[in-house]
Amino acid sequence: MLEILIKNGIYPDYEKKEMVKANIGIQDGKIAYIGQETPEAARVIEAEGKVVSPGFIDIHMHEEDFVHEGKQFIIANMMLEMGVTTAVGGNCGVQKQPLSIFKSVLNELGGSPVNYLILAGYNHFRTELGIGRYAHPSQAQMDELQAIMKRELAEGAYGISFGIEYDPGITYDEMLWAVRASDDPHLLVSAHYRDETKKNDLFPVEEMIRFSLDIPQKFQISHLSSCSATGSMKEALACINAAMEKDPTLNYDTYPYNAFSTEIGSAVFEDGCLEGWGKDYKDILLTDDPYKNVRCNEEIFRKARAEYPNMLAVAFVMNEDEIREAIVNPNGMVASDAIINNGSGHPRAAGTFPRVLGKYVREEKALPLIDALRKMTLEPAKRLELEQKGRIALGCDADITIFNPDTIIDKADFMKLCKPEGIDYVLIGGEIALKDGEHVNDRL
Repeated sequence: MLEILIKNGIYPDYEKKEMVKANIGIQDGKIAYIGQETPEAARVIEAEGKVVSPGFIDIHMHEEDFVHEGKQFIIANMMLEMGVTTAVGGNCGVQKQPLSIFKSVLNELGGSPVNYLILAGYNHFRTELGIGRYAHPSQAQMDELQAIMKRELAEGAYGISFGIEYDPGITYDEMLWAVRASDDPHLLVSAHYRDETKKNDLFPVEEMIRFSLDIPQKFQISHLSSCSATGSMKEALACINAAMEKDPTLNYDTYPYNAFSTEIGSAVFEDGCLEGWGKDYKDILLTDDPYKNVRCNEEIFRKARAEYPNMLAVAFVMNEDEIREAIVNPNGMVASDAIINNGSGHPRAAGTFPRVLGKYVREEKALPLIDALRKMTLEPAKRLELEQKGRIALGCDADITIFNPDTIIDKADFMKLCKPEGIDYVLIGGEIALKDGEHVNDRL
């Protein structure tokens, strides 16, 4: 007898490149049956009219900060509520705590709501060594940073990430030195690149492409939408697509919102940023007290940067048509870049995947359902070499998200991070983790 049988749903068959109606059986945490029969099961989930998808895999998010926000899950719960079953933290060079501490807290709490992978965040440790944003480390400091990367990788980090725009002093050679902590081609290296590209200035993209060719690891360009959707997306995609034909280790991720979010005190908001974007102070929204949900003027902007540098800010500087271009491009993956402080922040943390399926697939018909799902499941699974995830196939992990394609949509906005609608079930390892938006089992 099967433990669970999901009846009458449609699932993405990536080999056939079509959505297929079938019953799906689960046993011992694995997919044990796919077909038209109805084998006996201890529990039956009726999925008529629903999509039975592999659990979404968020290849770019930002994990909990247990050190400063307490031993609780906020962001991982949001991941689960929008159908994510595996998430990759430590991106953009922003690792919230050493991996040993992160793992220790997970053990103490009895697991986590989602499967977690963590990258070693280079900028975090660079800052801990007292190296300024615009400074160049000494060789001794570079050696120490490389040793830290080796330590984090030995602890189980899945690769290394950089946030070059956050610390403009990071040089190409400095990154190469850090990556030489390992020559393992199975690891993932990612980078938030040097600066938002302006029209006819693709140097930041070209630097990332060159870097991909110079390292043995797979290389991921982080959140392309926030870096190129300010006037240069078409050129950036043409450049990346051409490079990917020659270099299969290169790829990118993107999210479906026309605003980015980062700390107000970061180098991103240095003098001249607004002129570069062609925007005004009012296009920047602050997300935490004492300026929660307040739009900036020059006085508030400068006061927040000086007195609350770790406060998250949302900058409405990107073009919607370019966001769409990055999502519908045949290459690339959907990812949230979810980062929040004290439960507040950008709605991408709570709505990215439902938004793509509701807005771009159903409402705008910008890309087919199976293509959107591929960018959320199969492609990141292949990228991360998670061979048993990202597919509905016999023997694969029963990480499954069941949703209504007619109603799924994000409900979070820039004022409040609400749960999405239209997700019926999320299963992780064959266990029901979420039902109708409510947590059933949030400890893997």
